[in-house]
Order: sequence, then structure tokens, then C-alpha cells
Amino acid sequence: MSRRWPVLALVILCLVATSGCRPRTAGANPGGESIPRPSGNLPTSIAALGDSLSTGFGSCLLPASCERNSWSTGTGSQVDSHYRRLLSVGADIRDQTYNFAQPKARAADLASQAARAVEAEPQYVTLQIGANDACRPSIGDMTPVATFRAQVDDALRTIKRDLPRARVLVVSIPDIYRVWQLGHGRELVTDVWNGRICPSLLADPTSMTKAAKDRRAAFRARVNAYNKALAAACKAYGRHCRYDGGAAHRVRFGLNMLTAFDFFHPNAEGLNALAKATWPRSFTW
Repeated sequence: MSRRWPVLALVILCLVATSGCRPRTAGANPGGESIPRPSGNLPTSIAALGDSLSTGFGSCLLPASCERNSWSTGTGSQVDSHYRRLLSVGADIRDQTYNFAQPKARAADLASQAARAVEAEPQYVTLQIGANDACRPSIGDMTPVATFRAQVDDALRTIKRDLPRARVLVVSIPDIYRVWQLGHGRELVTDVWNGRICPSLLADPTSMTKAAKDRRAAFRARVNAYNKALAAACKAYGRHCRYDGGAAHRVRFGLNMLTAFDFFHPNAEGLNALAKATWPRSFTW
């Protein structure tokens, strides 16, 4: 099979194979579930820190950020984001969204994002990071866990110092290993990966050598360690921070919830699942 995919073929594939590409009726609740009103005072502004997951990367058919589909701050009708859910329960938050997340961002980039968030003075901050710290050229290139924790702490310290009243939600890293589990046996998927996407996990995806298995196991263990570091950092922050309890990591997504151009980033359906899973932790304090 050719390893070159025409753009038109990818677009057609996305249109017919992924429900996340189909437009939804404006104002509809994509998940179809009733949205419980959070406890406590509702925020009047929201900001997102993180990487491409929080920018909705790839969810608008192109390999680029699509912030209107962000699970956190998204304003579009395809994703029932935390922002839209807050609107639906009566929060006076309309148009008060700030997205400082950046594709390819790692924990080292959180400090500058936090500094920008301080200037915006949001009352609710979501922090999601870690996939790019794990998705490196090799296992040895992954961010050490202690370094990762220190970088997350640094960003949270800025928020706590300068936005002491802000509520913070720290989100776990999704189960990236599941991407390999779902796709490694499908030539269509492995042709798209082609060694370009998350090589520390997805390089030689069909190989079952001991070295390949050990590499994937090390990747999976590092993501789990990062999630423990995120939980610990949030606990150290204090009462105004909530960890999602691993909710994002537990989302059982399928290939139909990933973008067809890379079979890695979540499409609108996948982003909806993340928003729904993490929402119960947002203001239950």
C-alpha cells in the first residue's frame, strides 16, 4: 500500500468515518445528557493552559488548532465544553474565554502560559499537559518525572500567588497507549502514523520484539507517573485546586473519536467525551 495519502482522501475518510466531523445543530447538547449545576459560586471567566488537546487541534478537518472545539473554552456548537456547560447552568461567563494552550507544548511551557493567564485574571483555570513530554523521539528524551513535577508546580505557584481566588482544574493525561492498542493492527492507521507521530510509542507499531514491547511499556509507565505527579501537584496547591481523579485517562475512546488525518488527536466526538468526563470535577467543592 502507498504511504502517501492524498488530502482529498483524508477529508472524505473523515467525513464518512468520524462522527466528530459532522456538524451539529447549534445549541444542541452533543452528549445528550442533562448537565447538573455545579456547587459553589459560578465563575465569570475561564482560561485554558496546556497543549494541542486544549486547542482542539485537528478537530476542524485540518492539522491546525480549532479553539472553538476546545473541551475547556470552546464556544462552537460541536463540543459541549466546560465554557458552554457553565453557560447552560447560568454562569455570567459569555465571551469571557481565554485559551493560552499551544500545540507541542510541554510542562516547561506552562510557566509562560500561566503568566499570560494572570494578566487575563480568569476565575476558572483548566490545566492539561504531559502528552508531549512523553511523545518524544525516544524513551530517553522524555521529560524526567521530577522535572515534570517541578515545572507543573512552577506554573501553579504563579496562579496561586497572583490569582488566589481562581479555581483550578488539573486534568489527567488521556490513555495514549490505547491509541497504539486500537490502531497497530490496521494498515490504514499505521500508514498515517508512518513514524512521524509520537515515535516513543508509535514507532514500528507492528513490531512485537521484546525491545518494542519494552519501549511501549516504558512509555505507558511514564504517562502513569506523570498523572501521579499532576495529582500530587494539585493536592499541594490546596483547596482551590481539583484533580480530575484520572477521569480523562479513563475515557475509553475508539478510532472513530480520533482525527482521520493522524489517528492521534481527538476529533469533536473525542473532545466531547473529555469534556463530559472531566466536568463533574470542575466545581464540586
